[in-house]
Amino acid sequence: MGILEGKTILVAGVTMNTSIGYEVARIAQAEGATVVVSNFGRAMALTRRVVQKLDPVPAVIELDVTNADDLAALPDKLREHVDHLDGVVHSIAFANPETALGGGFLTTPWADVAQELQVSAFSLASLTMACKPLFSDSVSVVGLTFDGRFSWPTYDWMGVAKAALESTSRYLARYLGAEGVRCNLVAAGPLETLAKKAIPGAETFNNVWGDRAPISWDPTDPTPTAKAVVALLSDFFSATTGEMVHVDGGLHATGA
Repeated sequence: MGILEGKTILVAGVTMNTSIGYEVARIAQAEGATVVVSNFGRAMALTRRVVQKLDPVPAVIELDVTNADDLAALPDKLREHVDHLDGVVHSIAFANPETALGGGFLTTPWADVAQELQVSAFSLASLTMACKPLFSDSVSVVGLTFDGRFSWPTYDWMGVAKAALESTSRYLARYLGAEGVRCNLVAAGPLETLAKKAIPGAETFNNVWGDRAPISWDPTDPTPTAKAVVALLSDFFSATTGEMVHVDGGLHATGA
């Protein structure tokens, strides 16, 4: 019996089979969960294609977390496939690589920052509340971050968005805990995902992790990160909320 046996999980933001969200869906299924995945717009075709590799093939629903109508319709869309949710995985982020990443921090226009904060941080709260009508008595919400406590080269306003995401998670933990909802984050090291490839100069992260991670770091392997997400979705962490679990080869614990 797997650690998610009988649980129903929504994984929001699955695009490629190299994504953390995809690996979470794969491992969650292997651990006994029923999984639904989401994406929106042109990426939906990619999502529908890539989930064919999963067994069983999960339901795919369209969800734009910045669209109020999509969020309002989400419970009914989910009910077409499941009758409740025990977990939600937030694997969603966006930044304009031409203005908000790559060293142009001081000149990024507010419109781009506002969009980034809505998609990458506020959506953790909006997605959670949209799913709330289907929540069971004990629910785990898990998001993904890249340690927003620090400034990173080239990461710029996405670093700000991740800091906002981390604060949002703590407030969700505060306000929803009494209703049986836990909210935690996994802070991963750099992985070769579609999101990382969009960051100008992101290859420098591999050099930093290669030099400093105490137990080494494989940027091509999302499995350790996904396993941490699945563990947080399980009952193994039933008394943990408002936490940020590092899966980064230990780099967060090192100095210069």
